Amino acid sequence: MAGGAPRIFVSHLAGIAVFDPNGDQVGRVRDVVAMLRVGRRPPRVLGLVVELSTRRRIFLPMTRVTGIESGQVITTGVLNVRRFEQRPTERLVLGEMLDRRVRLVESGEEVTVLDVSVQQLPARRDWEIDRVFVRKGKGGTFRRKGEALTVDWSAVDGFSLEEHGQGAENLLATFEQLRPADLANVLHHLSPKRRAEVAAALTNERLADVLEELPEDDQIEILGKLKEERAADVLEEMDPDDAADLLGELPEDDKERLLTLMQPGEAADVRRLMAYEDRTAGGLMTTEPIVLRPDATVADALARVRNPDLSPALAAQVYVCRPPDETPTGKYLGTIHFQRLLRDPPYTMVSSILDDDLQALSPSALLPEIAGFFATYDMVAAPVVDESGSLLGAVTVDDVLDHMLPDDWREQEFHLAGDVNHGD
Repeated sequence: MAGGAPRIFVSHLAGIAVFDPNGDQVGRVRDVVAMLRVGRRPPRVLGLVVELSTRRRIFLPMTRVTGIESGQVITTGVLNVRRFEQRPTERLVLGEMLDRRVRLVESGEEVTVLDVSVQQLPARRDWEIDRVFVRKGKGGTFRRKGEALTVDWSAVDGFSLEEHGQGAENLLATFEQLRPADLANVLHHLSPKRRAEVAAALTNERLADVLEELPEDDQIEILGKLKEERAADVLEEMDPDDAADLLGELPEDDKERLLTLMQPGEAADVRRLMAYEDRTAGGLMTTEPIVLRPDATVADALARVRNPDLSPALAAQVYVCRPPDETPTGKYLGTIHFQRLLRDPPYTMVSSILDDDLQALSPSALLPEIAGFFATYDMVAAPVVDESGSLLGAVTVDDVLDHMLPDDWREQEFHLAGDVNHGD
């Protein structure tokens, strides 16, 4: 890509596929690495942070990029698969430059960075950040008023300064289509300051989903930087079992204060789960499975299963119980698997198609027994029933896997072994 190479805005690079010369996809772009230079010289683009299919993040030098076009990056095919580690002299363009407040050199006016563009230098393999897309006035979203303009890098000042209160709207817009686990990976690799700013910009529901996918240390750090009222709101949006696990890691005073701020019903579910020992069915279960009364129909059951907020494991089956139909319920009668619901007419009463032969789990059942139950009966979820016959909740296979893996498995997933030297 020589002298006439087009200008590329980095927001358009976020998430695009990276291919080797044979056309095989090797990963996706998650950020751009640049190095600031003395004076007003444009920053040099060192390379791309590429996330492999294993979710390992590696560094791809720009010298190994042969083309960026049609929504894809083509490489020479030679990759160093050791994990990426940011150096003190480097900046992550998406993670650290977007949403910054900088000043126009000529007028001194403060503007917000919406995007930056990169371009390959003529007759060379080097790349630079050459232009900055900014908006005048306060705020960083495209929906807010204020003139937007593109200026040369040398026309702005302030990128080298540590910024307090940096926004996160444009960074979030860049990654809005990411699954919670992938956005958690983005947050994990940001600086603590930037991580707090992004977390503050997320909605309560989105932040709750992301927290459930983060290592324990990151969860505690982010929750600790939220105002207590908001922290309680986020905990309410989390699955009760995940909220109980997180609260269990906090000092007793902090835990009680947050539980007091939560809605009484939500707090009661979490307190109930915290009463059980770790790595038991009671400690692993969620208190919000799909519960139906015996006179409900298959149509009623399918309507509940269609709820997009349910995980695939919880939507795989429904539990039929006598009133009350919130946990702890009246007498548990049996389970109906999703496939059975698809085979029977919509008007069929659920009480007539129950699977009542399968033994439910006791809340005191230990992890090896739970894992054996799932393996023996090919289950993705299992009911937890107390001695009186009431349904307390359901254990899902993802929670079993979470607790069978090493305690730091999320950390290992984000930080796979090995150091990287990503200089040219």
